Amino acid sequence: MLENMVMAGTLFAVSDLHVAHPENRRIVEGIRPESDEDWLIVAGDVGEIFEDVEWALRQLRTRFRQVIWAPGNHELWTHPQDPVTLRGDLRYRALVQMCRDIGVLTPEDEYAQWDGFGGPVTVAPLFLLYDYTFRAPGTTTKEESLKKAYEAGVVCADEMLLHPDPYPDRESWCADRVAETERRLNAVDPAVPTVLVTHWPLDRRPTEPLWFPEFAQWCGTERTAGWHTRFRAAVAVYGHLHIPRMTTYEGVRFEEVSLGYPREWKRRTADPQPLRRVFAPGKTG
Repeated sequence: MLENMVMAGTLFAVSDLHVAHPENRRIVEGIRPESDEDWLIVAGDVGEIFEDVEWALRQLRTRFRQVIWAPGNHELWTHPQDPVTLRGDLRYRALVQMCRDIGVLTPEDEYAQWDGFGGPVTVAPLFLLYDYTFRAPGTTTKEESLKKAYEAGVVCADEMLLHPDPYPDRESWCADRVAETERRLNAVDPAVPTVLVTHWPLDRRPTEPLWFPEFAQWCGTERTAGWHTRFRAAVAVYGHLHIPRMTTYEGVRFEEVSLGYPREWKRRTADPQPLRRVFAPGKTG
C-alpha cells in the first residue's frame, strides 16, 4: 500500500516580539514562511509605539498567506514617546482598523478556518484583558494583591500606561470583553475544533513558574477558566509570560509562543527561532 504524502502549509505562532529592541527588530526582519500556504498567529506585544506595531505586522503580512493578531498589553499602552496619543478602547479600535487596512485579521473580524494540516479548525483571536483575579499568594482582594506587589517591587507598567477609557477601570473593560467574546464563541460551529489565541493565558496554571508570583494578577482572569474545554480547543496559544513552552491541561495543548526581551532569549540561545508550529504538515497512510 502506497503512502500518501499530505503537503499543506504550516500554522505558525509567535508573540512578544517587542520590536523596540534592535535585536528583536532584526529577528522580525528575518522571519520567513516555509511555504506559500503558511499562516502566522501573532499573539500580542508586537511593540509599544503604534508605528512600530504597523511596521512589524505589515512586514509579516507581505510574507505569510494569512496573519492573525490578538493584542497584548504593550500595544494598548499610551506611551509618552508615541505620537499616537489615543487611550483605551479608542486605541484598540485604531489598531484594529490599521490591521484591516493591511489585511491582518483581528478579534473583531470573522474567525478564519484553517484547513491545512491539523484542520479544519476555527482560529479565534481573542482580546480579553485581565481583572486582578489571579491574585498574589495569601491575598483575597484586589487591594491586598496590589499592595503586596508594590511592597515586593513587582508592578506591571500597565498601572501607568494602559488606560481603560471609557471604562472606569481595567477589570470593567475585561468583563465587557469576556462577555462579548463568550457570545461570539458560543456561535462557532460546535462540530469544528478551535485554536484559541490570546495574549494573556486562559487559565491561571501557566503562571505557576513565574519568578515573582505577584505578577500573575496582570496575567488573566478567572472568568475564562475552563474555556479551553468548553470551546473545544485543539490548541490554546498565548504569550505574555515570556516562558516559551508547551503544557497540557485537560488534554488540551497550551503553547506559550513568546520571543521575549533580548536579555531573556539570549540566556537560551544566540540564534532564536521565534516561530512555533501549531500545526505542521505530516504523513497520512
